[in-house]
Parts: sequence; C-alpha cells; structure tokens
Amino acid sequence: MIRPPGFSGAAFGDAADGDGRHDPAVRAALAARHGIPLGWAWSRQVHGARVLPTAAPGPRGEGDALYTATRGLALAVATADCVPVVIEGPDVAAVVHAGWRGAAAGIGVAALAAIRAAGLHAERAALGPAIGPCCYEVGEEVRDRFPRHLARTRAGTPAVDLPAAVAEQMAGLAVWRSGRCTRCDESLHSHRRDGTARRQTAVAWLPPG
Repeated sequence: MIRPPGFSGAAFGDAADGDGRHDPAVRAALAARHGIPLGWAWSRQVHGARVLPTAAPGPRGEGDALYTATRGLALAVATADCVPVVIEGPDVAAVVHAGWRGAAAGIGVAALAAIRAAGLHAERAALGPAIGPCCYEVGEEVRDRFPRHLARTRAGTPAVDLPAAVAEQMAGLAVWRSGRCTRCDESLHSHRRDGTARRQTAVAWLPPG
C-alpha cells in the first residue's frame, strides 16, 4: 500500500493488496502489515455527491464519501480509475470516491462542507492512483463539465485531468498526489485498460488514542 508522507491514517492499495471491504482475511493482513484498524466502514458507491457521517463499521448505505470522528474506525472506498481521496485532520478522517460524475457534482466540496458543518477540522488531503490525463480520453459530455482541466492523451486525443479537478476541490487543504496512472501502471486495477470489475481500496482512519 501507498502511505502518503505526513499522514497518520491514510493508505492506498494496489491490485496485489486485495479488496478489504468484504474480505476479513484481507483486512486482517492489511491491519497487521500497515497498522490499519480491523473495523472498516464502506458505502455503496453511486457516482454522486452524498456524504455519510460514520461511527460504526460495516456497510453504511449509499454515498461516495464517508467521514468520522471515531478513533480506531477505518473508512474505505474502492476505485479502478476514479480518484480516491483521503482527508484528515486532528479530529477527523474521511475518504472520497471521485469519478467524473461525482467530481462534476462536487463530491470533494460536499465532503469538506459536511466535515466543517460537523465542527471538525480537515487539514490535508491525499489523492491516490487514478487514471491520468495521459490516458483519460473523453467525449464532449465530460469535457464540458471540466473546462479548466482539459488535456490531451499521449495519442493526442481530447482528455480531462480528473485528478487535477478533484485536487481543486480540496481548496484550503495541503494536497498530496500520488501521480500514478491506473491505466499505465499494471500493478493497479484499471477498468479502462482491461474491463476488470476488481478494485483497489483506499483507507482512512483516525489512529486510536
């Protein structure tokens, strides 16, 4: 897993790490290896902008971001080409799944607004591996939603820089970006590359005590 520098409770998995949302053996292995809590919460991701306050492990309903002030509780989202985001501060941990629809709907802005409305204090955000502008060829429907983040693929076709668009939604926070493209990097799952239904997980947590 990728552990962003300066973060106390953030980890981004790759293909080899497995999906710990539904597999207790994977959760146990990742906990032992990376110090991640065993209790995980996750949502049914729908490419929207709903944010779920979370205080207990297990499935938490429909939404694309979760946040918690509960120490020792891990929050997870799964991605293959979408942008996974971990947000943390002294009293909060959050995780966000941002595909183009969610980003266009403002999922990052919504997550920060929910955190602040709860009286919590986000300080930094980490963006994990996602499809990069080098590979994210899109049509007009998508390009029209991201006029400030237009790009070109390596083949010269129209693209969008989705990680940059999501990073922009983290305004006011210190932002770290992995820079790894899921389609280019074969150690990562990519739906665009091979049509896989498999996902890597991003995990956020407030360390106990």
